[in-house]
Amino acid sequence: MQVDRRCAVCGACFTWLLLLFSTLSVRASGVGSTHKSIPASVVKLWASAFGGEMKSISAKYSGSQLLQKKYKEFEHAVRVEEIDGLRLVKRLAKNMEEMFHKKAQAMKRLVEAAEEAHLLHEEDPDLQYEYFNAVLINEVNEEGNNVELGGEFVLQPNDHFNNLSVNLSLSVVQVPTNMYNKDSAIVNGVFWSEALNKVFVDNFERDPSLIWQYFGSAKGFFRQYPGIKWKPDEHGVIAFDCRNRKWYIQAATSPKDVVILVDVSGSMKGLRLTIARQTVSSILDTLGDDDFFNIIAYNEELHYVEPCLNGTLVQADVTNKDHFREHLDKLFAQGIGMLDIALTEAFSLLSDFNKTGRGSECSQAIMLVTDGAVHTYDAIFDRYNWPDKKVRIFPYLIGRESAFAENLKWMACANKGYFTQISTLADVQENVMEYLHVLSRPKVIDREHDTVWTEAYIDSTLPQAQKLDDGQGPVLMTTVAMPVFSTKNETRNHGILLGVLSNQDFLTAEDKEGVFNADHFPLWYKRAAEQVPGTFVYSIPFSTALENKSVVLASTAIQLLDDRKSPIVAA
Repeated sequence: MQVDRRCAVCGACFTWLLLLFSTLSVRASGVGSTHKSIPASVVKLWASAFGGEMKSISAKYSGSQLLQKKYKEFEHAVRVEEIDGLRLVKRLAKNMEEMFHKKAQAMKRLVEAAEEAHLLHEEDPDLQYEYFNAVLINEVNEEGNNVELGGEFVLQPNDHFNNLSVNLSLSVVQVPTNMYNKDSAIVNGVFWSEALNKVFVDNFERDPSLIWQYFGSAKGFFRQYPGIKWKPDEHGVIAFDCRNRKWYIQAATSPKDVVILVDVSGSMKGLRLTIARQTVSSILDTLGDDDFFNIIAYNEELHYVEPCLNGTLVQADVTNKDHFREHLDKLFAQGIGMLDIALTEAFSLLSDFNKTGRGSECSQAIMLVTDGAVHTYDAIFDRYNWPDKKVRIFPYLIGRESAFAENLKWMACANKGYFTQISTLADVQENVMEYLHVLSRPKVIDREHDTVWTEAYIDSTLPQAQKLDDGQGPVLMTTVAMPVFSTKNETRNHGILLGVLSNQDFLTAEDKEGVFNADHFPLWYKRAAEQVPGTFVYSIPFSTALENKSVVLASTAIQLLDDRKSPIVAA
């Protein structure tokens, strides 16, 4: 039936269009000839008939009359109320200010407690301390006894956490699978950070709208309140590393522009190239939405990993990073490595991009992934980077050989960077993280406890995310974070970052402050900011019929057609 209607519409339109074109043809052929032109009254009659037919077809198949009828049915129950926009904005701003202040104060209490606890703690390499490991709690061995770092940990369902089983009195500690649970640095960090439990509980009592409170250590462990049981994936692995999360990165470092240089000369064949790919991928993990980057492979020539983005940097959002990862597998090793042309290109790229004003306009860095350098290339650094040293150099030496390590170390030291050697795939994650400590030093030395709010995101990496939904799909959330510094006299001038503290909030219409609802998500703000002045954009979240309940945001522009206070709505 639907096909027949479409055919009817198409047939009618075709008939009238054919008539119109025939008329125009006759009129055109009559120019300069003896044929008499068609009277204007006849053309108007045809146009009126054509317009009437089109209007009739539109009314028949668009459903406009039915829509008008539906509106009439509800007209008696609907009233138009004029809203004072300025008053509404002021009230929203006041609520947001109070909410942000409350969350930030909770962060400050945690930071003060953490820095004081670390100040009073004396590092003990032989320290033995049993803590509640998030994976091992309530686990028993074959004899029925609690496993080491496990123990009995009371968990009860809680409505505030969507009936997840939690412990409101204690936190748990998660350690990445590739790290040793009882490493001395881990145990010492866990020991002094136990002081946060009391503040976690106090914060939740003061502000029951709080969700999760975290401490992400620079050593790699992750303390979470309230305590919850973590379960490994089907391979027995928990790949989560708090230092890769956007709230940690944004709080620990300033925004940055990064060029990653990858050596693809013949000496990088085999395992070295595999390690190099993983190293680049791990570097991408440490970049956040405030950062900009590009990847250049080099041998005798330069090869932008994504040729379409030659000569520029792109925002380090999830989509761009995943796109570049796909291209890493296309790299192959051959030829001779010409590091001089690669460094020259990287410096020029950073300089040119910075002049556009589209980048981070803050820190700049060159990540060099190679198996060695035969020269120090001081002439290039003298031309592009000295004496200001605005660009830091971070060389990653791939492989066990150290023949050319000294040149790379010199590059790092001469350009305010850091040298790291990565011998195996197991070394990648931990060694890549070292550069974050260097970039955080200016913040630490200047004691900049910046409060950072992340944009709205759906966090599917934590175990609690599996059950945190509002019945229509995953829930958007935001995180406030603040860095924690060492205040000990012997390390104060070294700029030691201890970690990042944060708490998490849902962006739902049910939040007690009434600040976050569907009309105030960041995507709505971004879409509105992109519009021509005088237009409005509404982003309407709705669920698809798919099993994963993906949230889709549909935007529609509303043009102010006149000077009335109410806009003309265009669906």
